[in-house]
Amino acid sequence: MTIRKLALSGTLVALGLVLPFLTGQIPGIGNMLLPMHLPVLLAGFAVGAPLGSLIGFILPLLRYLLFGMPPLYPTAIAMAFELASYGFLTGILYRLLPRKTVFIYLNLIIAMGIGRLVWGLVSAVLYALSGTVFTWKLFVTAGFLNAVPGLILQIAVIPLSVLTLQKANLIENESY
Repeated sequence: MTIRKLALSGTLVALGLVLPFLTGQIPGIGNMLLPMHLPVLLAGFAVGAPLGSLIGFILPLLRYLLFGMPPLYPTAIAMAFELASYGFLTGILYRLLPRKTVFIYLNLIIAMGIGRLVWGLVSAVLYALSGTVFTWKLFVTAGFLNAVPGLILQIAVIPLSVLTLQKANLIENESY
């Protein structure tokens, strides 16, 4: 692991802890803009799958421990698995796909979709353990419909951030 990856990892964790404060005063806005997701999605591209998944997993749990939000059960636990999958998938796909802009978008969309499915599966298990039913309607509403502004924000911000980091030589731009 390089010093650069360690520094980027720390910066992305700090962003993940701070960004929700911008929307945290109005929980509905935070649920729509998904501010914690941004640095995690970027982490996979910037520092690779292992660190990206670690950052994704610890971020909601660390944020709960430090600030009491998001609620631990079931939200932070389900988010930990969702965000870990984001960091892992963007890192793996960035390594495997060509470094063309279209593949950065494709990578992001695949990771976002699979991450939401992971969130839904983990949520269903957690709800079942507490004797509650996690319905298909809840999955679609919370996972996709309410999150549309955040999904659009991710599609707008992440590829531009990756391209900027590539141009600044802060992340790898060569295909393997």
